[in-house]
Amino acid sequence: MPKVIAIMSMSLDGYVADLDDGVAEVFDWYANSGDVAIDTGGGDPMTFHVSRPSADHLHGLIAELGAVLTGRRTFDKANGWGGRHAWGPAFVLTHHVPDGWPRPGSTVHFVTDGIESAVRQARAAAGGRSVGVHGADTIQQLLNAGLLDEISVDIASVLLGSGIRLFDRLAGTPFVLGNPTAINGVGVTHLRYPVRKT
Repeated sequence: MPKVIAIMSMSLDGYVADLDDGVAEVFDWYANSGDVAIDTGGGDPMTFHVSRPSADHLHGLIAELGAVLTGRRTFDKANGWGGRHAWGPAFVLTHHVPDGWPRPGSTVHFVTDGIESAVRQARAAAGGRSVGVHGADTIQQLLNAGLLDEISVDIASVLLGSGIRLFDRLAGTPFVLGNPTAINGVGVTHLRYPVRKT
């Protein structure tokens, strides 16, 4: 069954970015953890170099996805993915559509009428596949609204000590998660938790 899956890389102490919004430390495993190349595709393609366990994890996860949902800060940091996210149509939750967007040929869409609408639109575009979610604030909103089905978190082998936390402003805690699956990569541990609905 298609799911809404939070997908983030995080430090062991719970940060997805440093105080300057930098992600180099928590994303280092994508570039420097092995010799298996993964080409991302999309409008702004990259090539990751990861260990075999990380490559298998990423291939399996990405194969499930048909669309992505994210927040405006992530969209801005990624420079709009060159107009085409590698996971399919991207839905950006925002208060205002940025200048110069939407662009011809782009598969990036802007949602200004709330998180529920964003989930509906992303699910419809995903064609029966799951929706991947980026961005700490967006993930927190989804958890708080009961709209998140799974958390896939890549725990990088680093302690940041401060920055932007993935699980910072949660309402109605505790959230009870199901049993995780775990894959050990090089410099990273991949965890997937189902979110139990109350």
